[in-house]
Amino acid sequence: MTMNAKRRRRHDKLAAQPGVRAVRRPVTPGSDEHFNLYYVRSGRKSGHPVVIIPGGPGVASVQSYRGLRRHAAAAGADVIMVEHRGVGMSRHTDSGADLPPDAITIDQAVDDLAAVLDDAGVSTATFYGTSYGTYLAAGVGVRHPERVEAMVLDSPLLSTGDIDAMRTAIRGLLWDGSDPQASGLAPKVRTLAESGVFGAAGGQVAGTLYGYGGAALLDRQLDLLLGGHTLVWSALRRLGRMATRKVPYRNESDLVGRIAFRELNYAGVPDGLPLDPALDLHLGGNPGRYEPFDAEPYDLVAEMPKFGWPTVIISGGRDLTTPPAIAERIATLVPDAVLVSMPTAGHSVLDSRERAALAVIDAVRNGAAEQLSAIAPELDTLPGRTGLRLAMSAIAAAAACESVLPDRPLTS
Repeated sequence: MTMNAKRRRRHDKLAAQPGVRAVRRPVTPGSDEHFNLYYVRSGRKSGHPVVIIPGGPGVASVQSYRGLRRHAAAAGADVIMVEHRGVGMSRHTDSGADLPPDAITIDQAVDDLAAVLDDAGVSTATFYGTSYGTYLAAGVGVRHPERVEAMVLDSPLLSTGDIDAMRTAIRGLLWDGSDPQASGLAPKVRTLAESGVFGAAGGQVAGTLYGYGGAALLDRQLDLLLGGHTLVWSALRRLGRMATRKVPYRNESDLVGRIAFRELNYAGVPDGLPLDPALDLHLGGNPGRYEPFDAEPYDLVAEMPKFGWPTVIISGGRDLTTPPAIAERIATLVPDAVLVSMPTAGHSVLDSRERAALAVIDAVRNGAAEQLSAIAPELDTLPGRTGLRLAMSAIAAAAACESVLPDRPLTS
């Protein structure tokens, strides 16, 4: 697929923004064919910027994080964000065609980050990755350790074995009732699952609602389902599907999905038991369009003990996507790692609790990373992003309205 005129106009408009640059990169290692990889730098330039790497793969940087960069620059940070190869501004060859599959690998994306530092005239940087971005940040530590000043791993990935921690977390909360503060959720989920209402995608919807809205909001939604009320639930399922749709220059996973399934095994292998996140990914991620899982590029369990720089690990207590157990294990692997546990946070503090993320960045920049564990409760009280808080309030209001309707027999 080649770039059409409308996309070209939007591309050129983004490329003309202050701080946006392109660096020439080989399409594949050793290739004579090159393409423009874009990045943006904001704030007063320094010798040690912060490279922020979003999740995904598929989330764009230049357009999607303009507000974050503005706020970071106002706080004094020098921020670089790279448009991942195969996404947004870095999607096309010089001829306007999509990058070929062989151009889309984690090794090449990691090497792109080092090339951007070269182009920016920077020797070392602090790498802040969130979700999938933590794997790229750790990859820099593996392939280019001399470029790392410090590292922040927000809602981190560790290996393809993370699926086991995900299963344990979501089933413990929603099936076994192992959380004393939310033990009432599990009996309701089991009843709904037995009736066929809580389908294969139910765990993903419930996990998102719990992560960003808390147990009380999820409990109210489960009560609605038990009463035969499915309006809000159906709307949430539709919104979840829409969130994965391709939006140019914001979310484009169609090319880079190859990484998710071929190298990181996002789909996993369903185990046939209830609330399996692997089944959610099989249904929603369409892994059949990509090559099957081949091999993970790095053994981070073996590599992380070699990390010799200040490392901060951020974990949300309500995160069922990259549960706290993963962050806690990483904290035992990385020497002198600082674990920042935020009990009421969900997945990706960068995206849901921007003020807390910026506070972590500020502490790392000022050599105060070791203090972050102690002030984690204060960080947890900082308000989340306005849009997300309004969305949760809207869901609560919609649930309250639906609750006044007469109950109906429980049906699937």
